[in-house]
Amino acid sequence: MRFNRTKNSVRNIIWGFVNKIIILIFPFAIKTIIIKKLGSEYLGLSSLFTSILQVLSLTELGFSSAIVFSLYKPIAEDNTEKICALMNLYKKIYRIIGTIILIAGLVILPFINNMINGNYPSDINIYYIYLIQLFNTVITYYLFAYKNALLIAHQRNDISSNINSIVSIIQYTLQILSLIIFKNYYIYVLIVSITTIINNLIIGIITSKKYPIYICKGQIDKQTKREIKKRVSGLLINKICQTTRNSLDSIFLSAFMGLNIVAIYNNYYSILNAGITILGIISTAILSSIGNSIVVEDVRKNYKDLKKFNFMYMCIVGWVTIGLICLYQPFMELWMGTKYMFSYNIVILFCVYFYALEMGVIRGAYSDAVGLWWENRYRAIIETISNIILNYILGKLFGVYGIILGTLISLLIINFGFGSQILYKYYFKTEKISEYFFSHALYAFVTFIVGIITYLLCNYITITGLQGLLLKGIICIIIPGLLYFILYNKTENFKEMKNFLIRILNKGEIEK
Repeated sequence: MRFNRTKNSVRNIIWGFVNKIIILIFPFAIKTIIIKKLGSEYLGLSSLFTSILQVLSLTELGFSSAIVFSLYKPIAEDNTEKICALMNLYKKIYRIIGTIILIAGLVILPFINNMINGNYPSDINIYYIYLIQLFNTVITYYLFAYKNALLIAHQRNDISSNINSIVSIIQYTLQILSLIIFKNYYIYVLIVSITTIINNLIIGIITSKKYPIYICKGQIDKQTKREIKKRVSGLLINKICQTTRNSLDSIFLSAFMGLNIVAIYNNYYSILNAGITILGIISTAILSSIGNSIVVEDVRKNYKDLKKFNFMYMCIVGWVTIGLICLYQPFMELWMGTKYMFSYNIVILFCVYFYALEMGVIRGAYSDAVGLWWENRYRAIIETISNIILNYILGKLFGVYGIILGTLISLLIINFGFGSQILYKYYFKTEKISEYFFSHALYAFVTFIVGIITYLLCNYITITGLQGLLLKGIICIIIPGLLYFILYNKTENFKEMKNFLIRILNKGEIEK
């Protein structure tokens, strides 16, 4: 089965974007209400528990990604029997994973108090709040979350995005009302669990109707089991790496500096994460297309696509990074006020962190599509160890500066450098990795120059408040786009990107 990869990717990007806008805008409003109505300690507590539960979710082992990868080939070959067997395995494993997370979460329960430095809200029971959020994490594994793999593998992420958008609007509306009317944090967290159940039930029903031939039954062969076991082992290591890079930041900050700093940090990180999430729509939407292309196209064609997608993506990343540099502080001042702001030096570190993190996204999408999780195991182990050590040492010495800097060092040297070498060693074997590194050096240099020009122009705006933010926003949209066009329009990558976009607009088709 050959998919119309461009059409599916564009559709997934559009509806994914709508979904992400919803789940990004509402939380900003909710964070504001929590701080105004309840206090920053509540927001810090929520961030801490979310981070703890993300660490517990390592039990998932990246199993979902391994199953989605395993589905690419049988779907391309219309092998219904194997698809049913894989889904049957997925369902059983997810139930086991839910049980393990529940047990691990209960083991951690008595030690929750020890993870908080300083005060926490006295009018709530933090153990009850933690148990509610633990239930919300566990219940997903017992319901129909495993069926979402079928949508992803068939490049129909738009369906789950639309369901999530509708349920999220209901959830956030009820949460806002609960905070404004009742000022009750228990009701606020209970609403998440209820809407999580509803979301899973709807996905389960719709997936069953759309793909009725796929029933969870049968057993996969021993060879496939061995392959999945190997991929899951590699994915476990890679997922530990990803979790220590993000979630442990809040845990370290809570232990070293208290919940108020965690709240401020996560306000800044939520803006950074908004950019990551929106850009993640692109990589998520094209991942299944890349997976299908890996199966049906040759390596040379995929390498050409890698260069094209990487150029397009890094132009967008550079654009967003420049916007963050110019708008971060004005937005924070307008949103939370000077009381909840870091220095501009920390903002610069956040922006560099964002750019460095996004540099490897397209390469990572190809690495995932090829299934190189096992081959990435040593890279992930080294990155994880260095990340934890650097976060502990630098965080202890320099606080927030040290936490970000420690993550940034391991990200650039180990994740980007070592991770890129692995993809070229095992898949793009005949291509020169130096070309890839040089292209990224060029993109970073261009972004640096364009960023300086844009920042200097924004500094001419002396108007403060919302009006000043909007004027600077207009500059950040127009100037980088114009400068990128001037600098890149004669390059081969720009011509490839232009032709690709023209095909999407005119026909919505991709070469078959």
